[in-house]
Amino acid sequence: MKITGPWDRDRVDEFLADARIPVRLGCRTPADAPWIVSLWFSWDGAVHCATSASADLVDFLAHDDHVSFEVSTNDPPYKGVRGRGHATVSPDEDAELLRSLLERYLGGVDNEVGERLLRPDREEVHVRIDPERLHTWDYSARMPSQSTHR
Repeated sequence: MKITGPWDRDRVDEFLADARIPVRLGCRTPADAPWIVSLWFSWDGAVHCATSASADLVDFLAHDDHVSFEVSTNDPPYKGVRGRGHATVSPDEDAELLRSLLERYLGGVDNEVGERLLRPDREEVHVRIDPERLHTWDYSARMPSQSTHR
């Protein structure tokens, strides 16, 4: 995986492991139109997302597994990671990945979102993105943080 920008691999790993913001995932539809979706994720050198097996995204990735993605802060100072790679879709057995993402983003599964997403009739899949290229940016040195804008 090629990484460009100010961060090295260790800083990329740290940022993505700590981030509690969705990944913005771009792909192409079978009609060759661009599509973007935001999903919760985890990182271990690959991006891991869960979604419903009936989501349009699953059909789109079956058509074309090339994807782009971005994880970036929404408030100053802006920083983040964008990249491209290939996605694979597999069953999320017992919603294991989804459960870990509910823990990561909401602190547990015992909440309204967890109850809705973990319904027994809902089939989940695991979307794994293997990056080929990453680019980082970090404007911390030239942009004040949100807390100083008050």
